[in-house]
Amino acid sequence: MRIVFFGTPAFAVPSLKALLQSGEEIVAVVTQTDKRRGRDHIPSPPPVKEFAMNKGIKILQPANIKDLVFLNELSVMKPDIIAVVAYGKILPLQILKLPPLGCINVHASLLPKYRGAAPIQWAIINGEKKTGITTMLMDEGLDTGNILLQEETEISNEDNAETLGKRLSEMGASLLIKTIKDIKDGSIEPIPQVGTPSYAPPFKKGDGRIDWSKSATEIFNFVRGMYPWPCAYCYLNKGRVKITKVKVLEGSGIPRRVEKAGKGELIVGAGKGLISIIELQPEGKRSMSATAFLQGRKLEKGIFFDEPWVD
Repeated sequence: MRIVFFGTPAFAVPSLKALLQSGEEIVAVVTQTDKRRGRDHIPSPPPVKEFAMNKGIKILQPANIKDLVFLNELSVMKPDIIAVVAYGKILPLQILKLPPLGCINVHASLLPKYRGAAPIQWAIINGEKKTGITTMLMDEGLDTGNILLQEETEISNEDNAETLGKRLSEMGASLLIKTIKDIKDGSIEPIPQVGTPSYAPPFKKGDGRIDWSKSATEIFNFVRGMYPWPCAYCYLNKGRVKITKVKVLEGSGIPRRVEKAGKGELIVGAGKGLISIIELQPEGKRSMSATAFLQGRKLEKGIFFDEPWVD
């Protein structure tokens, strides 16, 4: 079966790898353009491009997926299926109508919950106990197409967006292969999405600021959902600090006030309950434990995170 694969981030790589291992013919990979990163602004290829280059697969990186030259090149390839995994752009009708067996999307939620760009992060932030993978037949809407297959997984308190994302990426790869097999066998029947939809909009770099008026449990979920990007953060002594791992403690304190800073413990008040900071990263420093952070610092109980002058 001739397949064109659309994907961009590391989340999509296991699906592309699985397609290759399954023996399907990958005629091309479509991915987003290289982004300039770092202080030197050097162009950096997306993970899917790097993988495709190593495997000798034809790569297309259209700046505009409605460009007529690109659409014509795609049409000439005559794909039976287009597989889409975290490509990052909505496909136009011209592409959706091209493959006779349709455009198949791998989405990291149990649709219709968490339609949109950041379903993994929002599921954790909202305290969901389970999520999963949905394969669907794409239409012109935002993740509104008919469902092909779904698979669930639990979200544990040890999960963050990175660990859950890796697990879902492997699940997505496996479910994509099963979906294509069932399509070839004629044993799958697309079904409409049922239930009240919810949405998972993308995050910007500044969206990670912690709201200490929220409960400790909400802050705990927020920190996990924001890791590794854009990462939860706050300010202390006029310096920005990334908060990468916390735990919830019983008790009470004043929101954003340091209630304990000693003996390896850095405890901060929340709207309800207490937050014990386990790992953090001061501005310009490496990530470290709370114990290492407190060594050599005169941090006293009663000082506040996020002083009013900030922002």
